Amino acid sequence: MTTLTAEPDYTAIKTRQQATWASGDYALVGTTLQLVGERLCDAIDIRAHERVLDVAAGNGNATLAAARHYADVTSTDYVSALLQRGQERARAERLDVTFKEADAENLPFADGTFDVALSTFGVMFTPNQEKAASEMSRVVRRGGRIGLANWTPAGFIGQIFKTIGKHVPPPAGVMSPALWGTEGRLNELFPNHEINITRRIFHFRYTSSRHWLDIFKAYYGPTHKAFAALDTEKQAALEADLIDVLERMNRGGAGTLIVPSEYLEVVIVRS
Repeated sequence: MTTLTAEPDYTAIKTRQQATWASGDYALVGTTLQLVGERLCDAIDIRAHERVLDVAAGNGNATLAAARHYADVTSTDYVSALLQRGQERARAERLDVTFKEADAENLPFADGTFDVALSTFGVMFTPNQEKAASEMSRVVRRGGRIGLANWTPAGFIGQIFKTIGKHVPPPAGVMSPALWGTEGRLNELFPNHEINITRRIFHFRYTSSRHWLDIFKAYYGPTHKAFAALDTEKQAALEADLIDVLERMNRGGAGTLIVPSEYLEVVIVRS
């Protein structure tokens, strides 16, 4: 007897995710990650006048980095408030960027439109991973490049999401975003492509574990929503577990917080 497993309701999951990323104010956290966008654009060897798409761009770290290299950049996200923050940053730097609301799993562009597609800690959170990877490949010309920055399961952010998942279970049937931070999963998502992977470290720098927690509870959508879903007692338990992760991984010593977080810097050549 064969048991059929129902496909997850991706539309409903995506609607909840959209509300999650629109909550808080991710841009206040996102701007601290600007270094990752700069590194990725350097690794992927951005050229002036190349057509570049930033997918799930958030508040535009990779967008701005590519635009500073005089590329022709289109910045997309399905959260309009985040695109507005990217627009504010682009205007402040007098950078010419096109901003467009778009779903990473259904990009509104023709095949082969772009020379480069980028995503820094963005596309990895799509519920339908195969569809998102396929869309990024589709809109890039043959011989073009796809650049990704993905948190690893064993790294700090991977551990944070694992900890949150113990208190607020993720949607049933949806694969972990952290799998994008593994070589095996990337080979599955981008078959027959040339994939080059470099392990990188980003350091989260805050005044203390409590400072990090306060910022992420208030502004980082997934953490903000996780706490909102719990009663007072369960919030305290989640808080204690997160503080434990922070204290264990802090290399800054007393009086400050410096936590190394591993991610994969990925450069894929479109076949």
